[in-house]
Amino acid sequence: MLTEAEQERVEAAVARAEAQTRGEIFCIIAPDCGDYRETPLAVAAFAALAAPALLLAGGIQVTVPGLIQGGWTAAAVGAAAGVAAREAVVGVILLQVFLFILVLMLAWLPPVRRFLTPASLKRDRVRRRAYEQFLSKNLQATRERTGVLIFVSEWEHMAELIADEGVASKVDPAVWDQAMARLIQGVKEGRAAEGFEAAVEICGAVLAEHFPPREGDNPNELPDHVVVIR
Repeated sequence: MLTEAEQERVEAAVARAEAQTRGEIFCIIAPDCGDYRETPLAVAAFAALAAPALLLAGGIQVTVPGLIQGGWTAAAVGAAAGVAAREAVVGVILLQVFLFILVLMLAWLPPVRRFLTPASLKRDRVRRRAYEQFLSKNLQATRERTGVLIFVSEWEHMAELIADEGVASKVDPAVWDQAMARLIQGVKEGRAAEGFEAAVEICGAVLAEHFPPREGDNPNELPDHVVVIR
């Protein structure tokens, strides 16, 4: 998402923003927040289960003629009807197995899997991963609880912003919407570095309003570099 030179641009933007505030801004880029293997399995299972009902509703009968030969009779409906029923059941089972494997293979392709995965599930995974990174990078350990995390996941094309309790107690969550909008716009348009710079600038201005620097007492508690999770 960012070249080495672009990462340096974002790091410089973070340093400029933090010079105007006691707050701390931390940027993380992740390739993805999960493999979403449940999506292809669920789609394949649904296709296999729904196909017989759809075919039946359309008046199409699936059978395997001649696969089962004699040897069993149904007293109620006669031997011929019994064999036909068994052939229909076997035909449906084989169709379901074929559809399950075919749909599973297609849905496992990354672009197809991303398209089929519900946005709510992707959002939940991105939010959960962002909180994990927030804690693992010690953003909650700043002196005044003024850490702000900007987290982007490439595969989901989603971003998350988490503000520590010191900031959250003073800043309305809706204030961050503009920063996120600028970031996401830049990523979608292939200008991720500009998106990050704009988001960092907006976050810095918000933090500067509520947590201006103190002369001689404004330590840089967190590194300014962009963390790229491999």
